[in-house]
Amino acid sequence: MPSGNIETPSPVGDDVAYLRSDSVNLPWIILRAVHRASRLDGVPARARSVLAALARTVDASNPYGHIFARRELLTARAMQSERTFYRSLQDLEAAGLVERHQQRRYVQAGLFGRAYLHLTERAATILGLADAPASPAGTADAAAADPAAADAVEAFSRRSATLADGAIYKDLFPAAFQKRQPGQLPADLQRLRSLGFHEFLIFKLMKEARQHGKLLSDVIAVVWEHLKAAHRPINYVRKLLTTPTDFAHQRVARQNAIAAVQQAQHDAHEVQAALSRCTGQTFFDATGTRRIVIAADVSTTHDVREAQPRVMAGAWQAGFVDALRAGRLRPATAELDEQFATQRREQQRAHAPAIAPQDTQRDKRVLTRVGDAQLDFLARLVGARRPTPDSPGRCAAPARA
Repeated sequence: MPSGNIETPSPVGDDVAYLRSDSVNLPWIILRAVHRASRLDGVPARARSVLAALARTVDASNPYGHIFARRELLTARAMQSERTFYRSLQDLEAAGLVERHQQRRYVQAGLFGRAYLHLTERAATILGLADAPASPAGTADAAAADPAAADAVEAFSRRSATLADGAIYKDLFPAAFQKRQPGQLPADLQRLRSLGFHEFLIFKLMKEARQHGKLLSDVIAVVWEHLKAAHRPINYVRKLLTTPTDFAHQRVARQNAIAAVQQAQHDAHEVQAALSRCTGQTFFDATGTRRIVIAADVSTTHDVREAQPRVMAGAWQAGFVDALRAGRLRPATAELDEQFATQRREQQRAHAPAIAPQDTQRDKRVLTRVGDAQLDFLARLVGARRPTPDSPGRCAAPARA
C-alpha cells in the first residue's frame, strides 16, 4: 500500500477492489485559505479553483515566496485543463491576486530557469495568510483606498462557523460531467449552423476530419452546394470524411479556377478602359511602317506595302494594349505621318508593273486536219450540221490530201 493513502477492502461481492483517499492533514490556516478562495466573489469560477489550488500549495509561513509546484500538479488540484488553467491565471492576474514574473536566464550558462508564481499582498490578506496592513489614516482611509479588499477582510474577520454554511449538497467542481467550453467556430464553418449542425457537433466533426487526414473546411468548401440539397447533411458529411478523396486539392483547384476567371475579367476590363482612352487616336509601330487608327466603331491598320487599310478583326484588342504598354506603339505626329507617306510612295514606285508594248496583230488560229476530222465526227454523232467553209465563224479547213 503506498504511503500517504488510506485503503480499505471492499465488501464481498462488490466490484470495487479498494477505496483510496489522501491521508494528509492540512493545517487550519491552509484549510481556511482554501475555503476563502472557493467563496471569493468578483472572479470567475475557474479562477477560484486555481486560487484554491495555490492556497493549498503556497508555504503558509512565507505566503509571498515562490510557489514550487509544476503546472501538472496545479491543474490536477484545480481539476482543469492546461488551457483553462492559463486563462484562470490571466483572470487572477487581472484581479491583482497573482504575479507572474519573467523566466529567469542564466547568461553564463546559456540556460533558462523556472518561472514561479507569487501571491500578491491583496491575495494573502484575503486568504488569511497574512495580516492586513495597518493604515495610519485609520479604517476609513483604508476602505476608501481599496473598498473591495477592505470589505473582504472585514467580512472574513468577523465570520466564524463550526459547519459549512450554505447548500452543502451542491457539487462545487462538476468537472466529471461538465462539457468543455468550446472556442469560436471558424468563419467558413458558421454556415453549417443554418443546416442544423450544433456547435459542439461541428467541433466533433473537425476532430473526425483530422483523424482521417482532412480539414472540415476543405470538405465543406468543395461540397457546399450539394450539402445544401442533402436530406441528411450530417450523415453526408460523415460519409465524406471517410472517403479517400483529396478535398484540399479540389479546393485549391477550384480557387485557382475562380481566380483565373476573375483575373481574365479584370484584364478584359483594363483592355476596354485602355481602348476607350485611345478612341479617335492614330498610332505607328516602332519602324513607322504600319499605321493604326482606333475608332469607336471600326479600327483599321494600314501597312506601307498595302494599297488600302484593312479592318482589324479578331482578338486584337489585348495585343494592341500590350504593345502600347510595352512602348512598341507611338502616337501619331506630323513627322511620322510624312515618313509613312514617303515610304508608301517608294513602295508604289518599286512595285509598279512594267507596261509591255501591245501586239498589233494577234496570231491567227489555224484548224488542223486532225481537229477538222474530230469536229466532223462530233457533228455526225449529235446529228448537227457543220457550217460551210465560207460561212462566218468557221475557220478555214486545211486542204485534204
